[in-house]
Amino acid sequence: MKKILIITYYWPPAGGPGVQRWLKFTKYLPEFGYEPHVYIPENPSYPIIDETLAKDINPQVKIVKNKIWEPYQLAEKLNPKNKAYKGGHFEKKENQSFMSKLSVFVRGNFFIPDARKFWINPSVEFLNDYIQKEQIDTIVTSGPPHSLHLIGLKLKKQHQNIKWLADFRDPWTQISYHKELKLTSWAAKKHEDLEREVMQNADVVLATSYADGKNFEKIGAKHVEVITNGFEEVKQQTKKSNEYFELTYSGGLEMLRNPVSLWQALAEIINENSSFKTDLKLNFYGSLADDVKQTIVEIGLKNNLVVHGYVSHQESLNAINSANILLLTNFDNQASKGIIPGKLFEYMATGNPIVAIGPTEADVEKILHKTKAGEYFGHQDVNKIKSFILSTYQQWLANPNTKFDTNEGEVQQFNRKNLTAKLAKVVDKL
Repeated sequence: MKKILIITYYWPPAGGPGVQRWLKFTKYLPEFGYEPHVYIPENPSYPIIDETLAKDINPQVKIVKNKIWEPYQLAEKLNPKNKAYKGGHFEKKENQSFMSKLSVFVRGNFFIPDARKFWINPSVEFLNDYIQKEQIDTIVTSGPPHSLHLIGLKLKKQHQNIKWLADFRDPWTQISYHKELKLTSWAAKKHEDLEREVMQNADVVLATSYADGKNFEKIGAKHVEVITNGFEEVKQQTKKSNEYFELTYSGGLEMLRNPVSLWQALAEIINENSSFKTDLKLNFYGSLADDVKQTIVEIGLKNNLVVHGYVSHQESLNAINSANILLLTNFDNQASKGIIPGKLFEYMATGNPIVAIGPTEADVEKILHKTKAGEYFGHQDVNKIKSFILSTYQQWLANPNTKFDTNEGEVQQFNRKNLTAKLAKVVDKL
């Protein structure tokens, strides 16, 4: 078997979407002739824990650990509510305290590219020996955190014969919240220079969306491959409710992606239709921001709202399978049109209709059009959203177990095993 080393921060018991991509790739890579070695931190700071994901680790995966130092414990003591150090979790500007603003400034200007930067040099020193010992000839770095790409960059410079794939689960400087980091001109240039150096030196840059792939080429990537996230074929036993018309959202939802037009459409239907008022259940599985919850309550949907909080991945899958309609929402700006949330593919696998809201000409819109797995709307399309919800509700009244008429052939392109086959072909050609 050919050996491949994956350098990643997120790995079980970490929960959330960041862990899924390489957990699933490594699950199937042995079937395509690759022995996965996974390098992870020994003492990580994971914001979400999901112990159930450990069952998906292929026994053939060789896991290697090394200690990491990261400043999150100190940052959280100074300001327990602030999440700026851990990614794109930003409060509305008018709600930010002085400490929140200071934390964001420090995060963007002093921890470049991110606060896991202190793992770079110890990892390079550790992996230099490991690569020689195990005769590894292909490495993968998975970001964010994008500091892991700097591990790959240094290893590539020291091992010229190694093939390096830089996997960007999310963009670096072009992600929607990058501008929220209060960067000085020096820091902004430093981020851009490091990003460009990674793009130019990686043998392959992997993108999870088509728009991201085009942007990476503009930055200077010499070889870009688009391999999206996907879903697994999991047999679900969950039955649909005959009592409630369930509109379900899985994952965290913050204010910047708040689909106000949907809440308006639902409120209008409730005011016009007394049965819908009692039938509708609005489910949230994951973290729901307080200001989003406040919007939902103020618009008149308090009695329909059920916040379940964070649940295991399996419980989340059961929830979306039992739903009657599924919500997907994105930032209301064109810079976000390349974002394809991982939940989209698990949504599609259920056969339940998806109501997606985001910027025009987005990659999600293109995928939904091809797969016929749902409808896509802009953030201002209240009447169109209302019409789609009503149509789906009428179908539920006629038959609670009605499945959406999706294009199954197109949907299966996003099966995890099929995506791993595509990845293996990319590596084979290096």
